[in-house]
Amino acid sequence: QVRLVESGGGSVQPGGSLRLSCEAEGADDLYAMAWFRQAPGKEREGIATIGRFSYTTYSETVQDRFVISRHPRGNTAYLQMNSLKPEDTAMYYCAFSIHYRSDLDAANYPVWGQGTQVTVSA
Repeated sequence: QVRLVESGGGSVQPGGSLRLSCEAEGADDLYAMAWFRQAPGKEREGIATIGRFSYTTYSETVQDRFVISRHPRGNTAYLQMNSLKPEDTAMYYCAFSIHYRSDLDAANYPVWGQGTQVTVSA
């Protein structure tokens, strides 16, 4: 059984950077991993995913600012967040897929982390 352990959230000023980490304890294959986020009063949004062969997909809201990557051993995913904006403030969740391909459909991710808060404000 896979358990996700997230870390790296916090508070930062606009324009700053943060790096989130997600370790998939118990993972035995390179299934896709993804980051979702949910702000108060808003729907959950899939923002970045990485598949078996490191193929990545991003939402338009974070494209060119965020970078998802994976440890060479495959069991830890990272989200490097640059040029952060106040609208990036949300709870960020790591998710583990049942597929190898990268996609942002939450229905394909049966395992979720506990979430880590990211706050961007002056």
